[in-house]
Amino acid sequence: DSLIMAKGDAHQVPAGGALAVDRDGFSQAVTAALEAHPLVTIERGEIAGLPPGEWDKVIIATGPLTSPALAEGIKSLTGESELAFFDAIAPIVHFDSIDMETAWFQSRYDKPGPGGTGADYINCPLDRDQYEAFIDALLAAEKTEFKEWEGTPYFDGCLPIEVMAERGRETLRWGPMKPVGLTNKHNPTVKAYAVVQLRQDNALGTLFNMSGFQTKLKYGEQAAIFRMIPGLQNAEFARLGGIHRNTYLNSPKLLDPTLRLKSDPRLRFAGQITGCEGYVESSAIGLLTGRLAAAERLGRELELPPATTALGALVNHITGGHIVTIDEGPRSFQPMNIN
Repeated sequence: DSLIMAKGDAHQVPAGGALAVDRDGFSQAVTAALEAHPLVTIERGEIAGLPPGEWDKVIIATGPLTSPALAEGIKSLTGESELAFFDAIAPIVHFDSIDMETAWFQSRYDKPGPGGTGADYINCPLDRDQYEAFIDALLAAEKTEFKEWEGTPYFDGCLPIEVMAERGRETLRWGPMKPVGLTNKHNPTVKAYAVVQLRQDNALGTLFNMSGFQTKLKYGEQAAIFRMIPGLQNAEFARLGGIHRNTYLNSPKLLDPTLRLKSDPRLRFAGQITGCEGYVESSAIGLLTGRLAAAERLGRELELPPATTALGALVNHITGGHIVTIDEGPRSFQPMNIN
């Protein structure tokens, strides 16, 4: 009966073994369902501070881009500086600009996924010389700098490709550009040295996301460098990659096991601001937080999911998984997705 999963299924796009959605159709469907719900009232506007003291059970689920005013309110209440990490997004390419005489459709190991066929990704092959030239260009390119955020770490699950390249020339070839489980239908006897995959990004199949290609390259560099990839030599980009700062709580220190703020138990937190990462994870924590708040309001007990379950392990990470390392430094607690 999950609203999120139901709308996700209704707006899924082929993505091999993963569940991916048409982001616009999905978000519009979720919004429409909430707007039509008889027990939900939506008021649009900025919350510039903490909720009034007379409000009873309150859930704060403002996400990773919490407004500065509210972030300052939370900071003043907790006495903590909020943590942050850099999150990056990948470029999106117009399908009709991809050279399908060079690229081909195939999921890794021909694995079908939700709504998929086993041929859901576009694959662009590179030989060794092309790969080495691509790495050289990545390392030499100008990157976006955020001096005011210096020292802010990256979320390891979403590292920019140039940061991965800086860790070693072969890192990308063992990461998002790994060539395993794929056969070039245009040249089946030749093994690619590396492969760039693109995943369908909308239901119409007109846009494809460069899978794992989050980047902080300057806009002027991106198109030229990504057009070095065979099959993308004439690529037109619907969106270039970018990077932004996400904020989240030092949750193991600030939240109790039921996601209440220890210094003000009427307040609960949910979603990415708690230090979970990912759409499904954020939705799951939101659902659990809502059930916990409702149970408390009704005077009922609600048992937390066991730590041996995916959701239980995630809650454990958020509310206590790093408590023993809190005094080792402000960056010891890092966002986590289910893995």
